[in-house]
Amino acid sequence: METIRIDIDDRGVATLTLARSEKHNALSAQMMDELTEAARNLGADPAVRVVILAAEGASFCAGGDLGWMRAQFDTDAAGRDVEARRLANMLRALNEMPKPLIGRVHGNAFGGGVGMACVCDIAIAADTALFGLTETRLGLIPATIGPYVLARMGEAMARRVFMSSRRFGADEAVTLGIVAKSVAADDLDAAVEAEVAPYLSCAPGAVAEAKALARRLGPPINDQVIDDTIAALAQRWESSEAVEGIGAFFDKRKPQWQS
Repeated sequence: METIRIDIDDRGVATLTLARSEKHNALSAQMMDELTEAARNLGADPAVRVVILAAEGASFCAGGDLGWMRAQFDTDAAGRDVEARRLANMLRALNEMPKPLIGRVHGNAFGGGVGMACVCDIAIAADTALFGLTETRLGLIPATIGPYVLARMGEAMARRVFMSSRRFGADEAVTLGIVAKSVAADDLDAAVEAEVAPYLSCAPGAVAEAKALARRLGPPINDQVIDDTIAALAQRWESSEAVEGIGAFFDKRKPQWQS
C-alpha cells in the first residue's frame, strides 16, 4: 500500500490512515482502490475488532485529487462512469465493513472527505476542522457521496449545505450530524479512544450483525441507488456548467457565474 497505512495493535484495534499528506489526502484512483481493498481485508480479519479512519498531515481529506479530476475532464462518458464507480465502490466497502468504523477528523474535510466522515459509524472532529460539500462551485454535484451524506444528516439538515458549497466549522458539523462531537485538537485521540473502548467488551459477531441491521433499517443504499448517483454525476459532467467550472478551476480563474 502506497497511499494508506494500516496499523493493528494487540487489542485488535486497526488504524487505517490516509497517507498522502503532501496532497492533503486528496482521493486519487490509487488511494480509492487501496481503501477498497483495505476495507475488505479488515472486514474479513477475525483479529480486528475496531477500525479507526484517520489521516496524516494538515488535512483529513481535501476531496478529489486534481490529477484524478483532470483525467475525468479529459476523458469521455464511459471513462467518467468508471471513475465515479471507483469512488462509489470505495465508499460502499467502508460503509458495509462489518467492523465499527470510527472517524478521526482534523483539518479540512471537503467533498469526498465529508463522504468519508459520513460512512463512519461515528466521527469525532477537532474543533478546528473545516467542512464543505464544494462540488457545485465546480458545476458538479455531490452525487456518489450523496447517499451516505443523506443517511447521516437527513434531508432537512443536508439541504442546508448540500447545494451551496459553503464551508462550515466543526460545531456546525455536529449540529448537522456529520460528526458526533468536536473537541480540542489535543483531546482528539482521547475522544476517539473513548469510542473504541466499549466495543472491546462486545461480542464481535453481534456487533457486525447489529451494524448490518442498522443499515437495513436505515435508508437503502443498494445497487440501484448507487447506479442512479453515478448516472446523475455522468449527466452533470456533460453539462456546459461542468465544462466551465472545471475549466475555470484548472485555469485558475473565476467561472462565469461567480462575480
